[in-house]
Amino acid sequence: MQINAFLLRFAATAWVLSASLHVAADSLAIVGGRVMDPESGLDAIRHVLVEDGRIVDISETVPDADQTIDATGLVVAPGFIDLHAHGQDLPSNRFQAADGVTTALELEIGTWPIARFYEMRAGKALLNYGSTVSHVIARHAAVEGREDVTANLAAYFQSAFGAASARRPVSETELTYALELMREGMRQGGLGFGFGITYTPGASHAEIYRAFALAAEIGAPVFVHMRGAERMGGDLLAPIQEVVSNALTTGTALHIVHLNSSTNESARPALAMIRAAREAGLDVTTESYPYTAGSTLIQSALFDNWDGDYGLLQWAATGERLTAETFQKYRAEGGAVIIHGRNEATNAWIVSQPDVIVASDGISFAWGAAHPRGAGTYAKVLGYYVRETEALDLMTALSKMTLLPARRLEAIAPAMRRKGRVQIGADADLTLFDPARVIDKATYVDTRQYSEGIEYVLVGGVAVIADGELVEGVYPGKPIYGRLKAD
Repeated sequence: MQINAFLLRFAATAWVLSASLHVAADSLAIVGGRVMDPESGLDAIRHVLVEDGRIVDISETVPDADQTIDATGLVVAPGFIDLHAHGQDLPSNRFQAADGVTTALELEIGTWPIARFYEMRAGKALLNYGSTVSHVIARHAAVEGREDVTANLAAYFQSAFGAASARRPVSETELTYALELMREGMRQGGLGFGFGITYTPGASHAEIYRAFALAAEIGAPVFVHMRGAERMGGDLLAPIQEVVSNALTTGTALHIVHLNSSTNESARPALAMIRAAREAGLDVTTESYPYTAGSTLIQSALFDNWDGDYGLLQWAATGERLTAETFQKYRAEGGAVIIHGRNEATNAWIVSQPDVIVASDGISFAWGAAHPRGAGTYAKVLGYYVRETEALDLMTALSKMTLLPARRLEAIAPAMRRKGRVQIGADADLTLFDPARVIDKATYVDTRQYSEGIEYVLVGGVAVIADGELVEGVYPGKPIYGRLKAD
């Protein structure tokens, strides 16, 4: 799919012409596809009937329906659920949809104010959306004042990363205020608390513990980018020990983001630690994306004491590798930088692990060029790691993309019990792809390229991808709220 293919290539078929209809009584039959449901283990040629945005039948006989998709040769899978999508905007949603994603959530850093986030996306979302309450941003607001953020939430998000507030300890009054903002965010529908501890080096261990304790008190899961190892003696396991200890002693549910970039060559003992904590009764999960390079905002506190090879850094906007001089130049400007240097063998091992959720960590394409993971994460797992290298089997990969992320959220967001499955009664969030063709196309130099082989993507039964092309003018994405939302 080419970058300029934003308009649907209207084929002369009744299905494509009627794909964007919003008539509730319409029925849709997806016929002849290889239906794969990770929860039940179903893997067979079946026909799926959709009505009113839900799956109402899965059968061996072709049902009558108002519309039909011929899925011969395609896998019919649950729509992919991305727990870690910073691109909460239409440009990013287009790339995510072309990668098979139907639900894209901002859970790592989160947002604030939560009510404003949901208001801004209402009626304009290609994909289902939701967010945690951001510790980073609530802390920023508590320290530097609740300035008016209604005009540009994305700008406020970025300002928190370069702010002095992130780099200094908070007073008791400021911490109390920040925690109250976070509590209020859960009343507004937040999906938990989001922490970027490495981006708030001023946050003490006691501060983070207090926030975990509040999460446990109100029943909010925590999604954590751990503290930088350089601030804990350089030991890559120490940050895991901090958050696992906090979760164990407070009783809160814990999700550790991007195990690959956070633990690097310590991934094996790190995952062993997570599994041992789970076996001991802790509700803890983790995730990874299938790339050896990471990415973040260059103005963030993560780069305050950068002493690595500047040649490992690549400016996303131009593709150039940095020098000491250009590093300082771009740091003053702000923007996305790609960080190279991880080992592919370790990366492939992490991708192959059945209990490590797939999540993109995709940076917003509304900010310009970002990182190929925002456009190609899911197709890369399916095309490269499943088909080409056979690092894992297809059903395991689908489970990591659909069922596991749905289960991670079910306690806080009951709506997720109807997602991540191809079953009667489930939401018709479905991804149909060609297992022989699916592959990522985005690269570190040309990040804005759509994946190939994703033929149909349905969100609540409405096509956002049809015949491998984006469908314009449809916005079927619905909010995913936390159960603590006040009526």
